[in-house]
Amino acid sequence: MNLKIIQRARPAILAIKAYSSARSLTKPAPDSVFLDANELPYDPLVGTSGYARYTPQQPPALMKALAELYGVDQSQIMAGRGADEAIDVLVRVFCEANKDNIIICPPAFPMYAQSARWQGAEVKTVPLKADFTPDAAAILKAVNKNTKIVFLCSPNNPTGKIAKKETVIKLCRALKDKALVALDEAYIEFCPDECRTPLLKDHDNLVIFRTLSKGYALAGVRCGAMLAHPEIVALCLKALAPYPFAVPQLDVVLRTLAAPNRKRIAEKRKEVLATLGWFVKELKKVKGVVKIYQTDTNFVLVRFKDGAKVLATAREHGFILRDQSHQPKLGNCVRISMGTREQMEELIHVLKTGQRIAPKSSRRADVIRRTNETAINVAVDLDKTAPVHIHTGIGFYDHMLEQVAKHGGFALTLECEGDLHIDPHHTIEDCAIALGQALKQALGDKAGIGRYGFTLPMDEALAQAAIDLSGRGLIKFDADFPESKVGNMPTDMVGHVFRSLAENMQATIHISVTGENTHHMVEGCFKAFGRALRQAIRREGDALPSTKGML
Repeated sequence: MNLKIIQRARPAILAIKAYSSARSLTKPAPDSVFLDANELPYDPLVGTSGYARYTPQQPPALMKALAELYGVDQSQIMAGRGADEAIDVLVRVFCEANKDNIIICPPAFPMYAQSARWQGAEVKTVPLKADFTPDAAAILKAVNKNTKIVFLCSPNNPTGKIAKKETVIKLCRALKDKALVALDEAYIEFCPDECRTPLLKDHDNLVIFRTLSKGYALAGVRCGAMLAHPEIVALCLKALAPYPFAVPQLDVVLRTLAAPNRKRIAEKRKEVLATLGWFVKELKKVKGVVKIYQTDTNFVLVRFKDGAKVLATAREHGFILRDQSHQPKLGNCVRISMGTREQMEELIHVLKTGQRIAPKSSRRADVIRRTNETAINVAVDLDKTAPVHIHTGIGFYDHMLEQVAKHGGFALTLECEGDLHIDPHHTIEDCAIALGQALKQALGDKAGIGRYGFTLPMDEALAQAAIDLSGRGLIKFDADFPESKVGNMPTDMVGHVFRSLAENMQATIHISVTGENTHHMVEGCFKAFGRALRQAIRREGDALPSTKGML
């Protein structure tokens, strides 16, 4: 290894030979028979594949996806179980117990100090400046011959502040060949223009931590990475577990990082930031707020007159916030992560009044349906009219389901990832099944509902629908569409949709339509169904609409 900073690593790590796992010794061919790792040659569950085999230390498909995501070469990446593991590995590789030290800049993410203490290394602190930015001059003054790593976090946790590019460059230059500058960019997806990855090409002592836990919603899956010079990566791989990744974990990560889903997650981040903007404005109206700190993340740091009281009140009403008063300069400070808009509206109500908003509805349901062909999430609230958000990948079908929700007068969020590269059949049918299941769950015991619904003619196409929420799944569908498709939706699937709804809602549904324009006829069916459903689900008291005493 020719990189000078490598010589600052622990001699034992430099000398040790990397562990030779079964998967590292041979590059397998597609038809390889694995008889080298004492694995059982059968999968543990029916319907699974590959679970019985170890994965490579750095799985090729994952490395390719991360290299594309972060814009670096695969040789510059060490993937692990979250950024925490990468932080720990870096400290173990470079810090000698009872001799070396790291520098942290509190208030800071506690894992840097924790990893150093596990390793027996000293933790030196250089507090952030009054504006919560790193003090480069003070850091360099604190560095000595045993300093191995300077940790920075940008945006910083828990303050939410960015570390200036000039500060990072200054430290890298001053500490060249002496110490690593480790920059934690766990929250950078919320402010991508501040990413410092391009600096890697000019500074071989810069190490950047990235994670999929925050901006990619994979905290429960555990996947992160260290980006660094290839020689630093190669050295750190010696200290990484030989099999850090599980097959199901890799499947979820790769599906998450697929291009269509990355676009979806980016939209979710925009929603979170919009909620943050709204929440900060509302916080300014809360009594007892002393200061709201500027943030470039999905959380906000707030100083209250009485932080402990705020934490206790929030917890009493079911909201778990993070106390930061133990950190330097953060007395009475509370860190608040962004939830959904609805959750944050409820929290604001608690902070303003000391009381939680009285529950308005128990007629809610969430359904997750996954098959080999589709993955679907559905959320229904029969007593709200928003949000209505549909994404099936079939534009016209999205529009039709939106008509059902809007004319039915209920909130509906439905997202589907289906095998549209084959045909739309599974997506259309499975979405209807999941929606029917959600509506059935949301209706609950059906007390007080209208039960029956019907509609009259719509547009020039005569569309009629009648519904009985009877508990019996029956369908009568009468339509003769002139064309085989509307947009990208086959018209022969329209009947399938209503059949799936009837069976899974356990409802009797009659729909008939006549006309000349296929688009109007199909749309009339969905609108008529929505209007009929609106009448049937409307509450009119608390009596069960059945002489039998059950539905």
